[in-house]
Amino acid sequence: MTDEFVAKLNGDYHSAMVDRGALEQALREQGEDFFRHVTEHCPHLFASVPLFVSTAQVEQMRTVIAAVEHVVALPAWRDAVLQQAPEFVHHAPHAKGVFFGYDFHLNADGAHLIEINTNAGGAFLNSLLLQSQREVVMPGVAAAPDNLEQIFLAMFRNEWRLERGDAPLQTVAIVDEQPQQQYLYPEFLLAQRMFERVGITALIADPTELEVRADGLYCRERKVDLIYNRLTDFFLQQHTALSAVFQNNDLAVITPHPWAYALYADKYNLTAFTSVDSLRAMGARDVDTAVLQAGVPQTKRVRAEEDGQWWQERKQWFFKPASGFGSKGTYRGANVTHRVFAEIMQGGYVAQRMALPGARAVCGDGGELAVFKSDVRCYVYDGQVQLIAARLYQGQMTNFRTVNGGFAQVRIVNQGVE
Repeated sequence: MTDEFVAKLNGDYHSAMVDRGALEQALREQGEDFFRHVTEHCPHLFASVPLFVSTAQVEQMRTVIAAVEHVVALPAWRDAVLQQAPEFVHHAPHAKGVFFGYDFHLNADGAHLIEINTNAGGAFLNSLLLQSQREVVMPGVAAAPDNLEQIFLAMFRNEWRLERGDAPLQTVAIVDEQPQQQYLYPEFLLAQRMFERVGITALIADPTELEVRADGLYCRERKVDLIYNRLTDFFLQQHTALSAVFQNNDLAVITPHPWAYALYADKYNLTAFTSVDSLRAMGARDVDTAVLQAGVPQTKRVRAEEDGQWWQERKQWFFKPASGFGSKGTYRGANVTHRVFAEIMQGGYVAQRMALPGARAVCGDGGELAVFKSDVRCYVYDGQVQLIAARLYQGQMTNFRTVNGGFAQVRIVNQGVE
């Protein structure tokens, strides 16, 4: 009954609307420069409507996340996945890694984990969106607690404490290539202000601004305690200073880090999550194997010698680069050209059986009607879900370029009545 009601809400063009005035006020409260940057450079960050999910769907996602955690903790899993990682990654830091993103497609067949990210963006922006809509009356309940900033701060402090004990955390560097040019640069500003509100200096920096010295890591002549790593060079092979920090964490603490990426987010891992034989050989519990079989679409390595079969079956699959990010280089099999298919067959790809995204009917500000695709991201730290958010989009991938699309708050509907 609840799932039917959720489908009805998501299919209703007029079931709920974001209070744009309240959202604009929240953006302006971050400063006029912040507001101007969002409106001029990334105007489609936030969707016009929320996405509704059922308590059963939320429970399905939590169950899949728990099964992943159980499997990743197996010594045999670690031995297997680390074989495909660079040699220097083969040591475990104490820090867990902040902001894991478990991305799901929710449809009539259930919740389907399509990938895991270990530097998932959007948490700070979604927190701002949620706070701006707290007074708006709409069905369901928010998919996050009210004290998200305290939760995020506690997470970073725990990362520091796991590596440094009771030493004071004084300086954080938020690091990405050309950060001011990144589409999610406003999120870096939100993170910076969160740290500064509790007396922690926060620098937004390009990795070229980092310098390793005998007594630690420096940025702009200031010693850095902790790096909030937003790079998509997941093994840090292109960034000497950060690679040195990971290999010698006496220099500074880095989170998230290559170890977490190797264990969770390398897309080749999806092939093992969906292989019954591999899971059993690693000692996975039958219950976790069953959950992953039901909750993760079948995923296989793409091998050139099987190109004939892949071409014949391509419409059933979605092709992803094993080390890709942000939907770059991903292709729906039904849409690939012969040229693109030939490139995929050169290697470095996995194929994931199609799991259709959810749908959300949207009535735009001008009254225009459209149906958007949706995916749902669970932001997770140390196995615990902190926040559930959604992305609404049109086309093949989430690109934050569509009017009325973008990050959407998730509302959990508990029963078949408003």
